[in-house]
Amino acid sequence: MCVKNRKVYLLLVALLAVALVVTGCGGAASNKSAGESGEKVVKIGLITPLTGDVKTFGESTQNAFKLALEQAGMKAGDYKIEYVIADDRNDATEAVNVATKLISQDKVNCIVGPLTSKTTIPVSELCNSQKIPMLTNTATNPKVTVDNGKRKEYAFRACFIDPFQGAVAAKFALENLQKKTAAVLYDQGNDYTIGLANVFKENFEKGGGQVLEFLAYSKDDTDFSAVLTKIAAKNPDILYLPDYYQKVSLIGKQAREKGIKAVFLGGDGWDSPKDLDFATMAGGYFTNHYSADDPRPEVKKFVEEYKAKYGSVPDALATLGYDATNLMLNAIKTANSNVPEKIKEALQNTKDFPAVSGKITIDKDGNPIKAAVILQVQADKTFKYIATVTP
Repeated sequence: MCVKNRKVYLLLVALLAVALVVTGCGGAASNKSAGESGEKVVKIGLITPLTGDVKTFGESTQNAFKLALEQAGMKAGDYKIEYVIADDRNDATEAVNVATKLISQDKVNCIVGPLTSKTTIPVSELCNSQKIPMLTNTATNPKVTVDNGKRKEYAFRACFIDPFQGAVAAKFALENLQKKTAAVLYDQGNDYTIGLANVFKENFEKGGGQVLEFLAYSKDDTDFSAVLTKIAAKNPDILYLPDYYQKVSLIGKQAREKGIKAVFLGGDGWDSPKDLDFATMAGGYFTNHYSADDPRPEVKKFVEEYKAKYGSVPDALATLGYDATNLMLNAIKTANSNVPEKIKEALQNTKDFPAVSGKITIDKDGNPIKAAVILQVQADKTFKYIATVTP
């Protein structure tokens, strides 16, 4: 290349660099991003399972996410909201893949989701390394926001964590139900069920109860004869099943066929008005994030609006999806920015936010300080509100 042409070339490169800086191109966090109309834009990603074993949870979350955005007029502060929805199929590898795409290709400024602990834990590590704030609606494992004592400062959640949920279930079994013995069945490959099982066992025994059997199974198991035969021989008062609705329904039916008369008890994974086996699980109790029967104005308004749009009573997953989306919108509005670091700081400083699932203050670990409820499964395919438990 001759000197003259080289000078022209360098001048063109310099002009291109200046143009990129001025227009804010090439960066996910540019506070100058704008459409043709000059509007400021913030892009939100939603990661949720729209196919796979817990797709009804994903559908509820997506419905609530869209409802919250519509009610906000697709705005947060001075910013127009754009969104991208990704299906993780409740698979950890796929969750990381779609999160990577949202961050690197779609250039999202923040993420709502994922939904389950096994998908959210690896995504939280990715988001933290990429400095993109994420707010899971329902992943309850403590490792989502803190791992080995180290805070993942870009990871947050809208739900209570497994230690609280497991402790509430144990306390309810001992004090409200007056039960003294229990058996526990959990999925050995699922962080959610492992966490609940361990915390329930620890707190039940600490409170004077006795865990007669503590047994594991694999995700793809469909025949639970061996473990249920062991449990039937011990005749426990409680059978704690901290898994999702489809697995709980299957285990519950086989347990009754084995003659197990124990009271079924579980976690928020039971909450599926469409797919839980109500005939089998009737009389059982589970810890949850809200009750549609709660008389608070926030609850009544949300239930009415969700029913009007989608034709059904919102489950806890819809409620937490709605709360998580509104928490993120509130942070964007408070920061009045699409810069991820500023959104993260606003999330961390959230105090007394009036969410449907209860007034929320985010603690130092990115978790909400809030209450839990106990619901009972009814044969008429409803969930009866039993009690509210505060931290």
